Amino acid sequence: MSWWWAGAISAGRKLAVGEDSVRASRYPSVALVVGATGIVGSSLYDILPLSDTPGGPWKVYGVSRRPPRQSFLSPNLVDAVALPVEHVACDIADTADALAKLSPLADVTHVFYAAFSRRSTAAETRTANASMLRNVLAAVLPAAANLQHVCLQTGRDHYLGPFRSTGAAEAMSVEPHDPPFREDMPRLEAPNFYYDLEDILFDELSKRERGSVSWSIHRPTTVFGFSPCSSMNLVVTLCVYAAICQKEGAPLRWFGGRAAWDGFSDASDADLVAEQQIWAAVDPYSKNEAFNCSNGDAFKWKHLWAVLAEQFGVPAVGYQDEGGNRLKLKNLMQGKEAVWEEIVTENELVPTTLEEVANWAYADAVLGVELEHLDNMNKSKEHGFLGFRNSINSFNAWIDKLKAYKIVP
Repeated sequence: MSWWWAGAISAGRKLAVGEDSVRASRYPSVALVVGATGIVGSSLYDILPLSDTPGGPWKVYGVSRRPPRQSFLSPNLVDAVALPVEHVACDIADTADALAKLSPLADVTHVFYAAFSRRSTAAETRTANASMLRNVLAAVLPAAANLQHVCLQTGRDHYLGPFRSTGAAEAMSVEPHDPPFREDMPRLEAPNFYYDLEDILFDELSKRERGSVSWSIHRPTTVFGFSPCSSMNLVVTLCVYAAICQKEGAPLRWFGGRAAWDGFSDASDADLVAEQQIWAAVDPYSKNEAFNCSNGDAFKWKHLWAVLAEQFGVPAVGYQDEGGNRLKLKNLMQGKEAVWEEIVTENELVPTTLEEVANWAYADAVLGVELEHLDNMNKSKEHGFLGFRNSINSFNAWIDKLKAYKIVP
């Protein structure tokens, strides 16, 4: 059975039960993971070094401004000396720094681009993220003579318009596509930095010999994952909210909209997204294609809300019609920095500030949607990627990992 058909058990979790005892000494594939401390970058960083990962054995360069904290690394990466993993501290928003740090990496064969920079407006977000991708490609393409493939991660806003891209509740300027979303849907008639990134990718690769470097584009939805300091990690934000409710003896109040509470939603497990990207990078039948990436099931947030409340031992309060004045988590959690500091101290957690681990505005935006939106995974399955996740199990598993690593109590 192919590795990416494994389904419900992620490649990253297999190591924990002793399935990675053999290490190879030669690395036919060399990955450059850009955004290595992000929510999907962390999963790539974790999975690529495994001995049975397709295309491997892999050598891995992980690129981010700051190195990942040792306390946030999975067991197979703690002893980095024994693994083909090297962190590259680089600010890819800085053209000179990107050139200086990335151009020497001449052995790179595959780029996994999962970086994101949030700005206060959609226009600033477009400019910043376009510059970052251009800087990376400008440094890597001329230097890496054996480059074979570039994976570009974008997201669900490809179909919705620039609504959640900045983490702020900006009004949509265009009517979104009607779900379920398919990869062949045309671009919306509105500026979107995901479109900018695609165009930059195509433009830069066109400068190489035709067909010498293939590409793939990956469009996950809300990602369930581990990275504690990712600005787009909904799971850790919800866990911090629940922990504060537990500390204060308050109920876990639903702050989102009715559509998310009663309607169907989908999610993308971070390990699943990483596995799809690796599959697309090495499978000959997946080249030069865009793929949705969701878990393959649907759920209602009312059910996950009960799971979250049970995990932290607090009573749950569901959707309540506020007459147009919906509760905002950003307002509810204002001034809770000292409370979180007490929680960290009392439970001997990894030292973090509330600002590091919780993004209230992002949670408000994701769960405040007023429409159902689901994607279609047929294209991935038709091309041979049959991976999936049970979203409720995924939600529980990432909460368990956050607790095990002492990020939340």
